[in-house]
Amino acid sequence: MTAIVQNLVTSGVFELDGGSWDVDNNVWIVGDGSEVIVIDAAHDADAIADVVGDRTVRAIVCTHAHNDHVNAAPALADRTGAPILLHPADRVVWDLTHPDRAPDGDLADGQVITVAGTDLTVLHTPGHAPGAICLHSPDLEVLFTGDTLFHGGPGATGRSYSDYPTIVKSIRDRLFPLPDATIVRTGHGEATTIGKEKAGSADWPAA
Repeated sequence: MTAIVQNLVTSGVFELDGGSWDVDNNVWIVGDGSEVIVIDAAHDADAIADVVGDRTVRAIVCTHAHNDHVNAAPALADRTGAPILLHPADRVVWDLTHPDRAPDGDLADGQVITVAGTDLTVLHTPGHAPGAICLHSPDLEVLFTGDTLFHGGPGATGRSYSDYPTIVKSIRDRLFPLPDATIVRTGHGEATTIGKEKAGSADWPAA
């Protein structure tokens, strides 16, 4: 059985560099009737656990460690027993939110996470954050991009630990080679496709 993708939108505050912004986050739950992974445990562990129900959470995968993507991760891990997985290059960002709670395991480029018989491959895509990753599932024809790629272009790079030329290189080298029909499920806002974003990339500012 192929996994299905569920979406939960949670709301809270993104904080970095002394600023704060109200945000709505996409939480992605991928799996079947017995097991799932949670991608980006944002804001509300109880709401996420309610959607998960009695299914086993195999992992809580962090696309990056900005607080609005990981602030509910420890509480969800405590509730479900699932490990929190993060690329080690984002540990410096993680520690801003959770200085007393380390992630449980590392994500690595090329690593394959399997849930409900479906493989998701980790793609390290730095730029928005140094340890930002995307998850690609050829079977589902889906790419989970966190804040690396949105409907309309790259994620923000105007704050600490981010870099615009790096994010553009990540997108062009790692994401645009994927099939044009690949559905892009983002960390905030609406979905798009690789083909649509590739076509619009000619209008991006020079890196």
